[in-house]
Amino acid sequence: MTETTPGHFPDQVGIDAYGNSGFRFAEMSHRGSLLCLPTGMLGWSVATPADITLDSLAPVLAAADDIDVLMIGLGHDITGLSPDVRAALREQGIIVEAITTGSAVRTYNVLLAEHRAVAAALIAVDKVR
Repeated sequence: MTETTPGHFPDQVGIDAYGNSGFRFAEMSHRGSLLCLPTGMLGWSVATPADITLDSLAPVLAAADDIDVLMIGLGHDITGLSPDVRAALREQGIIVEAITTGSAVRTYNVLLAEHRAVAAALIAVDKVR
């Protein structure tokens, strides 16, 4: 039996559904934003694109050696990431795609199924568009 800590699922898996302020994966439901990393799925305390900082992405930077592409789901609207966040990720060799959460979920699932070194930072949304 695999042990989990609160807000952490120890495997990286695909996202089955999103909306209602959360995500479904591995026959579980998670309320709130989510980090999908090679080390597992983690609750993420980001609610808006403005909350995306180097501190909030610390788990991504810690796993950078195992990540080639980071899908960032920005909610319903696409906004720019701060230049320092983009630069820090680029310095770690991570390609960043900052798009809507729905598009990020779909692309993350495809890249994960292709066994690519992908991660996702997904802001939860209330309604699917």
